[in-house]
Amino acid sequence: KVGWYNAVLQPAFHLPYPDDTLAFVVLSTPSMFDKALKPFVNKERLKIIRDPVDQCISHHLSRVKEKFPDQRVDVMFDYEMLPSRKPKFLAQTAAHIAGAAFYYQRKDVKLDPWGKKKIFGVCIHPKYGGWFAIRGLLLFPDIQVPFLEQPSPVDCVSTEEKRIELLEQFNFHWQDGRYRDIIEVKERYSEEQKAYFATPPAERFRLLGLSQ
Repeated sequence: KVGWYNAVLQPAFHLPYPDDTLAFVVLSTPSMFDKALKPFVNKERLKIIRDPVDQCISHHLSRVKEKFPDQRVDVMFDYEMLPSRKPKFLAQTAAHIAGAAFYYQRKDVKLDPWGKKKIFGVCIHPKYGGWFAIRGLLLFPDIQVPFLEQPSPVDCVSTEEKRIELLEQFNFHWQDGRYRDIIEVKERYSEEQKAYFATPPAERFRLLGLSQ
């Protein structure tokens, strides 16, 4: 419910909907690359002008909207910004309050070793660890769900030592991706997908056989 999200954030970040409004957080799993992105690129090759992943997600979420012709469905993407340069929604907070993934933050560590350093939090999924992404929010403004019960995210990095290790790896060694394997995972990105996301965005077109 939108109210769960708004309750944990300052008013500047609130979503402008009644508290009982139904919303879905959309995640992409490791198989998205082969099952969605590559077929999309092959089919829409001449229409891709922006980031291929963003366009692929946009395409699929617009198809979801089409499944509800009698409903108003608002879509927000993880990369969208407001005129104030704030993100339209805070993806990791949304994933946590929806019970989709646990958002580990500095406040989840009792004996904080970082002093005055800025430490960013990171979401971990109980099945995919860090091998997933939060892509968007689907909001159904005409559907109110007052009796929906809030699920808790699975606390899969439960020891103090592991949480410190996770935040250390994410903040200071994120390029090597070790933080993604902080727990035993069921599935991770393929080597091809790792190479794609490790490549600077401007050069990714070439990897997919697209001219820029």
